[in-house]
Amino acid sequence: MRVLVVEDDEELAHTVATGLRRAHLAVDVALDGADGLMRALCTDYDVIVLDRDLPGTHGDDVCAELVAAGCRGRILMLTAAATTEDLVDGLGLGADDYLPKPFDFRALVARVGALARRAHPAAPPVLRHGDLVVDTGRRRASRGERQLELAPKEFGVLELLLAARGRAVSAEELLERVWDEAADPFTNAVKITVSRLRTKLGDPPVIETVARSGYRI
Repeated sequence: MRVLVVEDDEELAHTVATGLRRAHLAVDVALDGADGLMRALCTDYDVIVLDRDLPGTHGDDVCAELVAAGCRGRILMLTAAATTEDLVDGLGLGADDYLPKPFDFRALVARVGALARRAHPAAPPVLRHGDLVVDTGRRRASRGERQLELAPKEFGVLELLLAARGRAVSAEELLERVWDEAADPFTNAVKITVSRLRTKLGDPPVIETVARSGYRI
């Protein structure tokens, strides 16, 4: 799951990003509206956490342009203003959710997760394949009676492969959706992560390499 945080308060932006990364999300940060708009139009984000009161290009304008461009990412708008009129205005612009500042961080994480699930074709909160079970809400995975101790990237790759329902997922898509912008596009991180994941999943193997297409379950 990949998230963009657009917030001009640099300390708050990086605090939010750090917290979301601890929740096993891939997060990019933009510190102004123009940069946020450019990133959101160029990258397939699941959720965009957008401060409404941005200098320069206002958050309202960013939201309106993303909606007009048919952006698939769900928009969670943040603002220091918390009146009913602000809520109505924000949702009227096309935002999917609205959270006033100051906010409880657990509520932010929960709302980001809920919006991300709406950004894709509906998938059950618990994904299964044979004796392999992944609880996306609790971030837990098991195979048979054995709990799997997965690193965040391993969990993200497994979740994405299971949600693809048999479709081959390319290394490029995995890199874009599970890693953030700091990832080197020429890295072998995906290959290494899949290898480690296969080892942890054990036998019989469930991840298949599809020539020139990627990986699938």
